[in-house]
Amino acid sequence: MATKDLSNYNAELVPDASEMIFGIVVAEWNPEITNALAQGAVNTLLKHGAKENNVKLKYVPGSFELPLGAQYFAEHENVDAIIVLGCVIQGETRHFDYICSGVTQGIMELNLKYNKPFIFGLLTTLNQQQAADRAGGKHGNKGDEAAVTAIKMIDLKRSFAVR
Repeated sequence: MATKDLSNYNAELVPDASEMIFGIVVAEWNPEITNALAQGAVNTLLKHGAKENNVKLKYVPGSFELPLGAQYFAEHENVDAIIVLGCVIQGETRHFDYICSGVTQGIMELNLKYNKPFIFGLLTTLNQQQAADRAGGKHGNKGDEAAVTAIKMIDLKRSFAVR
């Protein structure tokens, strides 16, 4: 679900989240960005009816640890979806490429392994300003987008179970 403004969506198309349980795993690296992403996700979940005690946050040291943190949620918590939030800003080395690729691959594999939505909320930007623009700035908040995606994916999965 990619949009120009990450926080601009039709709220009428978002299902009720009152009976959904969410895990949110947040990287501690770039905290001014990742904390804003987490706050956006939490606020959006609550806006759509999620109960405060059904939104569980956990932190990992950096973005590379996000897939394992998300896996721990799947294995040790009763959650319907896991939102993964982090920020990698390109530097002068290839470190950026390896981290982004590893996290992307890890999250994709978790979706399939656990048959549960793991929502990719990793910002991969060229600079600090681009990250700020996507963490509540002029392009909205990727945390909002990730929360809406989580709600919609849980609803989609449940729609297959009801027959």
